[in-house]
Amino acid sequence: MAKIKQIFLLFSLLLSVLSYSQIKVAAERTNSYIPLLKQQKIAVVGNQSSRIGNTHLVDSLITLGIDIAKVFSPEHGFRGIADAGAKIEDGIDVKTGIPIVSLYGKNKKPYAEQLAGIDILLFDIQDVGARFYTYISTLHYVMEAAAENNIKLIVLDRPNPNGHYVDGPIREKGFKSFVGMHPIPIVHGMTIGEYAQMINGENWISTKCDLSVIKMENYTHDMSYDLPIKPSPNLPNARSVNLYPSLCLFEGTTVSIGRGTSYPFQHFGAPYLESSYSFTPKSGEGSKSPKHENKECFGTDLRFQDNYLTEINLNWLIEAYNNCPDKEKFFNNFFDKLAGTDQLRLQIIEGKTEKKIKESWEEGLGNFKEIRGKYLFY
Repeated sequence: MAKIKQIFLLFSLLLSVLSYSQIKVAAERTNSYIPLLKQQKIAVVGNQSSRIGNTHLVDSLITLGIDIAKVFSPEHGFRGIADAGAKIEDGIDVKTGIPIVSLYGKNKKPYAEQLAGIDILLFDIQDVGARFYTYISTLHYVMEAAAENNIKLIVLDRPNPNGHYVDGPIREKGFKSFVGMHPIPIVHGMTIGEYAQMINGENWISTKCDLSVIKMENYTHDMSYDLPIKPSPNLPNARSVNLYPSLCLFEGTTVSIGRGTSYPFQHFGAPYLESSYSFTPKSGEGSKSPKHENKECFGTDLRFQDNYLTEINLNWLIEAYNNCPDKEKFFNNFFDKLAGTDQLRLQIIEGKTEKKIKESWEEGLGNFKEIRGKYLFY
């Protein structure tokens, strides 16, 4: 059995490598969008994932003679090293001298004066397909600002590494936040370009923006895609990206998901859980004040699972709650924002099983999939 699993893993890895070599992300399809940028003043919305091969998109565009007037950067900053939720300051890119405007903190949406003189906004950020991953919230505000200021928006599409499934509760009214802007499930199964089309098409902004999406070549949603660069500091590899939609719910509890360790979003634990496996969160780059800092946490190691998830795993969350000695303190105020509803928290408290909880999602997921189908490119 072990040998069969090894063969399966090797085969999966081979498929992943082949898929990666075939996919041509939109940023690499320069002939499709460079002519649109010539003789225009461009503002790039990007971060460390905005690349053409091994070169940053901004550097490549400058080399190609494109006038980059400004860069807008989302959560984690332009170079992608800031903590989750950390205040990002405006500044100047040391390499190019281009002004950088933060879109995280008080200024989540570009101001009209920040867009003065800009002809085109060029959006290129790697998403991971989860509602609470804030890059799609940044996309919303950029689209809104583009519409209000009559500026064209071009989105360079990239693969969704969690694009092979759709799962989770639909965000309900009354639970809108920066980690839940739209009435979608936790895992939406769309690329950033498809999602932009949905924002426009479902009238989630008051006025449609002038949107163009540069598509990828040779991509399908069921492809395995290993991101060539970390999309954010605490998602260092394919395993963490795949586990993120399930483990991020722990951020709304007293359980650590390994921020401040070498394996964030690949294990979870707390001082009060019982297990032979443990880790101790430490302060460091990308996680300055991690949960349970300098305390030994006991829990579960998920680094060596045999297969990737094709649905959200709720059993880890349910078991951690059941094993918490002080259940009234298990959930914090952030949990319902992450879940997009208070029902998931109440269902866990009531003792419902994963199966029963997921049955309550079925109608909402069915309706969402019908809407989603209108906007799929691949």
